[in-house]
This record gives sequence, C-alpha cells and structure tokens, in this order.
Amino acid sequence: MDLCLYGTVQDSIVDGPGLRYTVFVQGCPHACPGCHNPDSQPAEGGEVHSVQEVLADIRQNPLVQGVTLSGGEPFQQADACAELAEALKAEGYSVWTYTGGLFEDLMANGGEGAQRLIRSTDVLVDGPFVEALRSLDLKWCGSSNQRLIDVPKSLATGSVILWQPDTVAPQRPASW
Repeated sequence: MDLCLYGTVQDSIVDGPGLRYTVFVQGCPHACPGCHNPDSQPAEGGEVHSVQEVLADIRQNPLVQGVTLSGGEPFQQADACAELAEALKAEGYSVWTYTGGLFEDLMANGGEGAQRLIRSTDVLVDGPFVEALRSLDLKWCGSSNQRLIDVPKSLATGSVILWQPDTVAPQRPASW
C-alpha cells in the first residue's frame, strides 16, 4: 500500500517522547488557521512511498523509539497509515497519531481504516489547532483544546482517558 507524504523527520524530539521518526502525510481538510504545516494541507503534491519503503527508512536508525504520524491529516490516508502503524506496533515501536478530528467522531464514523489506525495508536493527539488557544507552554500539542489520549486505556474503559507519561526516564529503543 502507498502513502502520499509531505515529508519525514528522522530524529524528532518534539513530536512525542523519546527519539521519534515523524511521518507527515499530504492532505488535510481542516485547514486550521495558523497551522504549523500549511504546505501539507493540499491533497495534491507530496511524494508517494510504499509502506514498506517507509518502514525500511525507519529501521535505519536503531535509536528511534517511536513513530509519530502527523500531517496533513493521517485519517485522510487511514488504510495506509493503519498498515504502517500495525507493522510498527508488531516491531515494538510506540505510535502517536495527530489528527484535527475528535476521538469520539473517529470512533463513531471513521470507517474500518480509521478503526485500525486508532487501535494501533498508543497516543492520539486530537482536535483542530485553534490559533486563539495556542500556547508554547503545552507539551506535544499546539492549542489548549487538543487532547493527548491514551488510546489503549480509552478503548478498554469506553471513555476518553488522557495520556500521562509513566516515567521521565528514556526508554530503550525497540531495536535494541
């Protein structure tokens, strides 16, 4: 399966805890004013890569602890992002997914690809970026309306559980 990518960052420390590989997908319907990545919004553009190519690139850095799916809007390419996330989880990586949508809406109306992507995500950062609520004091999100959702706990309880870090110590990369 193919992903249309705006780009990647192979060693991010700002898109979740630890050293992460960040995948920026192309295309986003939300068009949030003040978006940090407005060039990723148009559906046209980007470069097409197979999920296997992206996986191979991620595996090149044995220090990467997790992968973040961002955008653009990963749920616009839910099937391909789900395939990538499932493969990453099978290899022991943590997966974070950013979306301008809401967890509850994605669960109720997202379709099979969205459900698979959610189930393969450890932390979902949800909600549109709202420029009036922007804060540089927030960790891993841009505006105060956005939530860091612990997906496994939320799915287990049937209600949104906000993510709290277990520890501040670095984690051992999955590749070690």
